[in-house]
Amino acid sequence: MKKILTIGEALIDMICTDKGKTLLKGQHFLKKPGGAPTNVAAAIAALGGNVELIAKVGDDPFGRQLVAVMEEFGVGTRWITLDKHHFTTFAFVSLMEDGERDFTFNRGADGQLNLQEVEEVDLDDVAVVHFGSATPFLPAPLQAAYYGLLQKAIRKNIFISFDPNYRHLLFRDNTREFVDHSWNFLDACHFFKLSDEEAMLITGKATLTDAIKVLMAKTRAIFAITLGKEGTLFRHDDKTEIIPSIPVIPVDTTGAGDAFVGAVLYQLSAADKPLSQIDIPQWRHIIANANKAGARTCEYMGAMEAFKHLNNNIFD
Repeated sequence: MKKILTIGEALIDMICTDKGKTLLKGQHFLKKPGGAPTNVAAAIAALGGNVELIAKVGDDPFGRQLVAVMEEFGVGTRWITLDKHHFTTFAFVSLMEDGERDFTFNRGADGQLNLQEVEEVDLDDVAVVHFGSATPFLPAPLQAAYYGLLQKAIRKNIFISFDPNYRHLLFRDNTREFVDHSWNFLDACHFFKLSDEEAMLITGKATLTDAIKVLMAKTRAIFAITLGKEGTLFRHDDKTEIIPSIPVIPVDTTGAGDAFVGAVLYQLSAADKPLSQIDIPQWRHIIANANKAGARTCEYMGAMEAFKHLNNNIFD
């Protein structure tokens, strides 16, 4: 089993359980471990993969909880740093009655992961490096660390995966910065996953059809655009096709995209051949299985809870 590294934020999601209340008026919150790269690592480990997470958390009860949760899943934690000077990052969110989110991001230790710490990471036995979040595109030392690991992976000819996980509430009116950073990673990666909204935002196109044309013209990577219950649009060579998903009754879609990516990377790591030699029929099979993982995740409340029910028995 080949080793996978994921890098990015490990944080605590504080979810307001007072329906329709703003964060100002909400009184009750549910604490959940999260962060997109953290979710991906947990999903890979749940499926039986060999994965380590590079992240920084506070040397506090919340940071230690995040480390403990990763260890419970079987994620390697030697590259998770406990920061004595910064608190663990929190994301507070409440869902309004009109469907909008009231959100605040209390950034702490996750953004303090720095270039020197990433340079110490050993990549000699690593087959895949996954960059799974847009938060490193925000101003902080993590941004240089993110790019430093990218360049290190390129020099060692390691398979690179990218999922931007765009959050409008983080960038608001500064989407240009997000787009510019994203293209740097799209240009370098071997596989990327986008939502349909992300595809249109990054390409500046008003329709998914036009966005796909831009992505196919400007990137060489195999890519997947997730379409919810409709399945996933899969690009290989100069062609695209829809790989259908499976029907489920959704309870919570949180973490479905991370489960999809985790399932793709797990299957790549389990391949009995160099990743560059995986053919199109195998890729179709990988995407179809990843669709199943994403769909099954929607049957449970909360990403980490859902990942406890993930195993490779759901695959063909």
